[in-house]
Amino acid sequence: MRIAVDAHAIGRHLTGNEVYVRSLLNGFAAAKDRECEVLAYVSSEEACSSLPAGIRTSSISTNPFLRLGYELSMKLRRDRPDLLHVQYTAPVACTVPVVVSVHDVSFLEHPEYFTGGRARQLRWTVRRTVDRAARVLTVSEFSRRAILRVYGHLDEDKVVVAPNAAGAEFRPVSLQAARAAVRQRFSLDRPFLLSVGDLQPRKNQIGLIRAFAELVRACPQLGHDLVLAGKPTWFADQVQAAARESGVGDRIRMLGFVSDTDLLQLYNACDLFVFPSFYEGFGLPALEAMACGRAVACSNASALPEVVDSAAILFDPYRTDEMVRALKDLLLDAELRARMERLGLQRAAHFSWQKTADAILDVFREVAHQSQPAVLPASRSLAHR
Repeated sequence: MRIAVDAHAIGRHLTGNEVYVRSLLNGFAAAKDRECEVLAYVSSEEACSSLPAGIRTSSISTNPFLRLGYELSMKLRRDRPDLLHVQYTAPVACTVPVVVSVHDVSFLEHPEYFTGGRARQLRWTVRRTVDRAARVLTVSEFSRRAILRVYGHLDEDKVVVAPNAAGAEFRPVSLQAARAAVRQRFSLDRPFLLSVGDLQPRKNQIGLIRAFAELVRACPQLGHDLVLAGKPTWFADQVQAAARESGVGDRIRMLGFVSDTDLLQLYNACDLFVFPSFYEGFGLPALEAMACGRAVACSNASALPEVVDSAAILFDPYRTDEMVRALKDLLLDAELRARMERLGLQRAAHFSWQKTADAILDVFREVAHQSQPAVLPASRSLAHR
């Protein structure tokens, strides 16, 4: 079986999409099925050097109009794979079966989280891709229900859950070493709370800033900073303005995009991880923090309760007082914090990128088998002459 994967996200700081496709390709390369050939279409030199030796690569444009409108289609005709795997959007002309990963449908359920043009583009291109796809992969039961709700014509069997996982690089390391690393790399000298995610409306950094300001006023004995790690977007100016106007702006640090190497140290050095998102198809940063042994406080919204189960303190992301209470409880109660750290490590261990990659390969085999033309036995063929 020959699988083609649109892996243009690798090496381009496309955060969740990049982590997803890179992790799957590593899992495909480590799978026991040695008859499976994987071809990754990539858009950066970094991608070629970071993928396993068993993955073939072919270069495609970073321009989405060129990649989806012409280049991928031409390469598929040349390479003749059994299927193509994409995230959200398939090329305009595609000569092979498509398996699409749709992590969530926030662009339909909450278009206010996007620019108008981006929401319209996703509404059209994802609908077209889902309609023609042989299978739709998603990352949680929450997202599966949402996909079936907004695309009501889909057969339920067509939508398959294959969850995300924390990468093996996210693990507990020495607290002293992690704090020394972030002190040197980011000049973070004080204890801190960490939140990870692109600066965009649905991540609710503004709500977290308000809660942090209330926490500082309610508990002046706490000397913590708030650290936000995530790529700036069109919404970044509003997050930065909220920090300036909070009254505690000198204790809020925005680091921008950080590498996985730096993220490992940040997770391990923080006193707790907080994830106040309004909407997540999965919520991978919460699981990564758990895998590093950090206590987690997160929203009780969308897929997050499903992902963290009982291993995090949950709060209503629309209620500042609930968020403050969750942060205060974890910071002031060392026994509670230690218990949540233990539960988080156990919960993170339930998920595995290799298991997910193996399950997706099973979906690929099923699609490839179904797309092959039926061959009648010779005797039956003769009987119908």
